[in-house]
Amino acid sequence: MKTSDALRRVAIRTIEVEAEAIKNLSKSINADFLQCVEHIIQSKGRVVVTGIGKSAIIGQKIVASLNSTGTPSVFMHAADAIHGDLGIIQKDDIIICLSKSGETAEIKVLIPLLKQLGSLLIALVGNTNSYLALQSDYVIDTTVSKEACPNNLAPTSSTTAQLVMGDALTVCLLEARGFTAGDFAKFHPGGALGKQMYLTVSDLYVHNEKPVVDVTDKIKKAIFEISSKRLGATAVQENGKLVGIITDGDLRRMLEKELDLRNLCAKDVMSPLPKTIEPSTLVIDALTLMRKNNITQLLVVEKSKYKGVIHLHDILREGII
Repeated sequence: MKTSDALRRVAIRTIEVEAEAIKNLSKSINADFLQCVEHIIQSKGRVVVTGIGKSAIIGQKIVASLNSTGTPSVFMHAADAIHGDLGIIQKDDIIICLSKSGETAEIKVLIPLLKQLGSLLIALVGNTNSYLALQSDYVIDTTVSKEACPNNLAPTSSTTAQLVMGDALTVCLLEARGFTAGDFAKFHPGGALGKQMYLTVSDLYVHNEKPVVDVTDKIKKAIFEISSKRLGATAVQENGKLVGIITDGDLRRMLEKELDLRNLCAKDVMSPLPKTIEPSTLVIDALTLMRKNNITQLLVVEKSKYKGVIHLHDILREGII
């Protein structure tokens, strides 16, 4: 068993070898790469990504990235393709084939079949003199000088190079399509990033109760509203108009003053001019306002009418932070 220092050196060497491999990829951003971007942008079909072994795993990630940024894509395993999955390919689809060597048996069987279908074939390959490269319409070079594996065998630098080149292609397509943050949210409705782009205050506050007291109500009623509605505050109204808020903090400060609670009304304890927000406001903006004012709830107001409360905990439950 190697010592901790020896293992640390191995980890650092691995990172350095792969970082150098990635750095050298900039030389591969050539006319072929740019024409591939152009063909995909103009295509009426999908991008079908294929490969075998570790390249297949990287291919699946590339497909996921393309789909999430507006380029319809599908993965086809090279081994399954020659046993029926070629039916995945439709007219106008563009094929991207990943391979380090470009010489694996499955790839050699698959390529003639793809060419018979008339599909545009892009090789994302680590050997530009390989069978795959020579049979493809375009070649994106992912050659690496060595693997990070000390035996120069296990796919490490080569798969990293494929991954990064796939990301470069994805981001170029994203930019070329004018893909916006709003578009991203449409494809990621279940994630925190997506929720930041579409989730509004109205989606959350309606699930809460609506604590409210009148300015003339005794403080005991205000305490009951805060406690029973479990939002840490209650709105204070006068003649149906919002005039203030009473929070847990206001109650603590009241107790510190040793006032006679029996004679206190809501108006004696409330904070006037409470922070409010409209239902149509994005939740992420509500969170920003809470942080700015160091508060945990906002009163929701629409057309000057008090509607309810949105609490910090509502936002945290949605995974937005």
